[in-house]
Amino acid sequence: MKGRITKLFGIEYPIIAGGMVWCSGWKLASAVSNAGGLGLIGAGSMTAEVLHEHIQQCREAVDGKPFGVNVPLMKPNSAELMQVIAEEHVPVVFTSAGSPKKWTGWLHERGIKVAHVVASSTFARKCEEAGVDAVVAEGFEAGGHNGKEETTTMCLIPAARKATSLPLIAAGGIASGEAILAAQVLGAEGVQIGTLFALTQESGAHEAFKRRCLDLDEGDTKLLLRKLSPTRLVKGGFYSEIEEAENRGASPEELLDIIGIGRTKVGIFDGDIENGELEIGQVASLLKGNDIEPVATVMQRLVLEYEQALAGVAG
Repeated sequence: MKGRITKLFGIEYPIIAGGMVWCSGWKLASAVSNAGGLGLIGAGSMTAEVLHEHIQQCREAVDGKPFGVNVPLMKPNSAELMQVIAEEHVPVVFTSAGSPKKWTGWLHERGIKVAHVVASSTFARKCEEAGVDAVVAEGFEAGGHNGKEETTTMCLIPAARKATSLPLIAAGGIASGEAILAAQVLGAEGVQIGTLFALTQESGAHEAFKRRCLDLDEGDTKLLLRKLSPTRLVKGGFYSEIEEAENRGASPEELLDIIGIGRTKVGIFDGDIENGELEIGQVASLLKGNDIEPVATVMQRLVLEYEQALAGVAG
């Protein structure tokens, strides 16, 4: 599993945790880093003060191992978050939902490595032009906010590989060692995993959210909110509200009124699975019936599955 990604980030395995709002606090990030991957703190739901606290606690917990922060650039306080990252000397930043040109040079000047998340090969090419260190190509299967192109991971990875020579990380629909190997065969050199880590013991998500997601069947998530930012949602009360509104042609403004403020917190962090916004990846249905496990157990299984899959293919 060694390669450009492990060398770039100084990690044992090319496995990166998604920087997920309300899930990826310092406990999850440090657990993934301590297990040999790269943990990310999801700053999208944090104030500058809260991010300071999470970075400091994560640094203490990892004892010298690398970790990073994910910053969605569409957030109105993204500049404040970047200042915190620079002050705390965070080694790695993953940016998303915006132009990679905006912060890459600024972060590089401060010795920080940068990866950017894209949903198309066109933007993978723009990442190389912007000078990022690695590209995350995230397919349509992923949870939360998705690209408007709706390109699946299996189509996106080879297209992105043709578009850029940068180290390439696959994301979306990856929750097993077999999937890691498949992503590598398609041209990726590492993977970013969200759903699987969101449902671990160290995730900041509420237990009710985790148990709901571990009981999903195939087809129990769907991409909605295309007029705003395409988002994969779990079917339920909030989902039904949005689906009904979209079916009758609701405007973006009306959809924003329905969403209100803090709906993802209500669903994911507070555990109101009926009224909250529940975001999870399509791959959750493959995890049905699983226990809520510690990250260390999940990482060990991923590596074992990968080694067994590689040996099986070789045989």
